Amino acid sequence: MDYALIATRLGNEIRQRRLKRGLTQAALASLASITRQKVIAIERGDLSVGMMAYARVLGALDCELAVVPARMPTLDEIHGVFN
Repeated sequence: MDYALIATRLGNEIRQRRLKRGLTQAALASLASITRQKVIAIERGDLSVGMMAYARVLGALDCELAVVPARMPTLDEIHGVFN
């Protein structure tokens, strides 16, 4: 499994949770005590973001990380691979 795909999926899930709660990136950043730029990087799946930032965001969203078996990428996820 590609590390970038895992980070992208996690970022997308965090973004969806944020939107479902009606939070802006700035509001989530404030709740998590991190910068808005860090929230943007997390939602983008940036591999350079540290685990502490992810933990703060997940905590602010009242979520936790669960380890589950990897699944195959969807067609949408691999769309750009062949361009």
